[in-house]
Amino acid sequence: MITIKKLSHDFVIGKKGRQTIIPVLRDISFSVEKGEIVTIVGRSGSGKSTLLNLVSGFIHPKEGEIWISGEKVSDMNEAKFADFRIHNLGFIFQSFQLIPSMTAFQNVELPLILKGINEGDRRKQTEEMLKKVGLLDYQDHYPGELSGGQQQRVSIARALIINPPLILADEPTGSLDSETEEELLQFIKELNRDMGITFLIITHDDKVAEIGDRTIELRDGRIVEEVRLLCN
Repeated sequence: MITIKKLSHDFVIGKKGRQTIIPVLRDISFSVEKGEIVTIVGRSGSGKSTLLNLVSGFIHPKEGEIWISGEKVSDMNEAKFADFRIHNLGFIFQSFQLIPSMTAFQNVELPLILKGINEGDRRKQTEEMLKKVGLLDYQDHYPGELSGGQQQRVSIARALIINPPLILADEPTGSLDSETEEELLQFIKELNRDMGITFLIITHDDKVAEIGDRTIELRDGRIVEEVRLLCN
């Protein structure tokens, strides 16, 4: 599903002539098999979020290759990756990233609009997805009228609506209380088991890391350990 080969990335800060190069990732290589849950752990500043942004195509790597579903996405320009993203990738964010002026229904429906799906099919698919995440009765509520757990479920419904083979998650439980976190983790495991969705999850939370089939630890921009969790 994902193959990363010798990936390195720097950030350059300062004005021309007075620039400083900040190394972020160094010689990262790993793969994620179809149907796996792989978690990436590490301290703040270890390069986790940069890695996810590279895989997502939001930034372009300085060196190395990124392959997703057999496509060399690291060679794609912004427009081509945007089209690839809307058909192949779902996203779950710590801060939910819902549009506050849109209802739960409208937030979930949005990717279908971007894909050019007709209105009748959009309504049917959106209602089915809201029912799947247990929020059909809340479809007319705005994000500010929902609890944190409900907002994250809307975010997950939006990620699932395009039926992606891969979901990328950035600290998906970071804004949730412990009870809601446990419910969400169980839901992710169900999606993985029942729908075969592959997950790559960035986290600093041990509970989140434990749901993975494998955990990869980053330290100072390098992989220092990879552990297969046999209990899963």
